[in-house]
Amino acid sequence: MLSPRSLMYLLCAAALAGPAAAQQTGKLYKYVDANGKVVYTDKLPPGAAGRPNEQLNNQGTVTKRNEGALTPEQQAAQEVERKRRLEEDVASKEEKRKNMALLNTYSSEQDIAEARGRALKANADAVEEAQRKVADAQKRQQELAAEAEFYKKKPMPAQLKQDIQVNDAAIASHNELLDKKKKEIEAINAKYDEDLRRYRALVKSGMAPTAPAPAAAPVTAAAPKAATKN
Repeated sequence: MLSPRSLMYLLCAAALAGPAAAQQTGKLYKYVDANGKVVYTDKLPPGAAGRPNEQLNNQGTVTKRNEGALTPEQQAAQEVERKRRLEEDVASKEEKRKNMALLNTYSSEQDIAEARGRALKANADAVEEAQRKVADAQKRQQELAAEAEFYKKKPMPAQLKQDIQVNDAAIASHNELLDKKKKEIEAINAKYDEDLRRYRALVKSGMAPTAPAPAAAPVTAAAPKAATKN
């Protein structure tokens, strides 16, 4: 290892001797040892190989900096930071994709209000259709019950028994669909509320054009009539 004074002599001699002498002196390094002491040397010792160091030319100017090996803790922290940045990048791209999809779908708040109305109308039609099917199945249930009454004291035909089972299953299925469609009303309004919120944010940021017409108030579907049960 070289002391600062020896380094100064070496650098001065190299500068006076010219390129040939600089080539003979080889590389010079500067690093901080385990005790916090600044060390200059023409060859890194094994114990300093993993430490941050600077490579100097024959004028004493830093020509290269080596960060040194990372500790396991530093490597772990670096990996956590890399994953965080990756997740942020993915989230940012997904947000941009959603924004572009929203702007390609709506050109004004009125578009959102009209789309909400269409979705609620389609849902109301589905509710009405399910109610009709429930009512038809319940009517058929009464007819089958009347037939079964005739066989109270004698064996019921297999076909009649099967028809009753199939019709009961149909009633259960139609009622399940009816309940599902009724619950979708809240989900539809929540979806278009969120679309409206995001669209207004994009307008405020300048990404979407401002619409002269104000958005219509949330549309609510008329409460469907309950199916008659016997």
